[in-house]
Amino acid sequence: MMTAPNVNINAFTKKLMELKQVRFSGRLLLKSSLGQEWTVYLCLGRILYANGGIHPIRRWQRNLAVYCFNGKLPPMDNLVKSLNDFSRLSAEENGGCWEYQLVWAALQQQMIGREQVVKMIQATIVEVLFDIVQAIQITGEIQPDVALSPQLVLVDVEQALAEAQKLWQAWQAAQIADILPDQAPVIQNHYQLQQKVSPTTYKSLSALLNGQRTLRDIAVQTRRNITDVTRSLVPYIEGGLVDLANIPDLPPLSVPPTRTIPPQPVSAGPLIACVDDSPLVCQTMEKILTSAGYQFLAVQDSMRAIATLLSRKPELIFLDLVMPNTNGYEICSQLRKVSAFRDTPIVILTGNDGIIDRVRAKVVGASDFLSKPVDAATVLEVTNRYLQQAQAAE
Repeated sequence: MMTAPNVNINAFTKKLMELKQVRFSGRLLLKSSLGQEWTVYLCLGRILYANGGIHPIRRWQRNLAVYCFNGKLPPMDNLVKSLNDFSRLSAEENGGCWEYQLVWAALQQQMIGREQVVKMIQATIVEVLFDIVQAIQITGEIQPDVALSPQLVLVDVEQALAEAQKLWQAWQAAQIADILPDQAPVIQNHYQLQQKVSPTTYKSLSALLNGQRTLRDIAVQTRRNITDVTRSLVPYIEGGLVDLANIPDLPPLSVPPTRTIPPQPVSAGPLIACVDDSPLVCQTMEKILTSAGYQFLAVQDSMRAIATLLSRKPELIFLDLVMPNTNGYEICSQLRKVSAFRDTPIVILTGNDGIIDRVRAKVVGASDFLSKPVDAATVLEVTNRYLQQAQAAE
């Protein structure tokens, strides 16, 4: 554990960039001079998720509604009850990040789509970083830890910071830097406001500025940029007609009682590896293979693939064809030069099932070629066949 007191924003940005460079996995815990706390979850130097602040539940529900449910969230109790897997998800298992696990459960049950989840998480990360940037002084603590699982999206640190700082610069340019977007505007003098605006405008403002909606909530409801919404209210705030109130977060979710899950026996079957930068593919392969009694090794960092495989020596390797920095052909060719993997079955995974790819896969020593998305029956058939062949050859 490492602590860095009194970190200013420039130092915070620098620290995030350093964590990116060293491909850090774990949590960055932050606290402002006003007592606000945030957590930034990282995996191999990229951001998986971020939470905390004044309104973590309000933020989560708002972004879930906007990006996953067309702007209108179903009743939360019904949503939670419909997620059968939620009862086995505990905050302790994933660093206190229950909302991340609930989104994963909804994705697994096909209540929401992966593209929606990615947009929701990206928006949440940028919103949290904006709030951190707006803080005057923060303290930071780094906790190396196992990354959130599964890795639904890996957001580039530099890109996320650039988006948050762009929003902050616009906020400053509008001369509203002293206003918190989590504050809720409320009308203080209805009579004077009626005298200054049209009946239509007054009716609209009365409905929105009731002290129950934050500036972020209002921006979403009116489908306007939050900077424009806030700036439009400044004349009323300065005139004493509208005040900004600090309101509490939404109440915690009502979740089903957690049932005790009996420990699962450790699988003693052959170790199967999957080298693929997609968290979803690795998660799918793990589910298919472990349910059949195999041990499973996921390798998402292509640059460390060979070293990881050498240290564990799996009996069969599924290898993605297209990955950042390198590709399946190159890794397969290098593995075949290592005596430990000269005869190990290597099955190429790809979404491009072309004759040229198949020929090239054979040239570099691949044992077989499997199309994505993977099918459970096909994966198990291929696995069983090659393992049986390996045993017969011994």
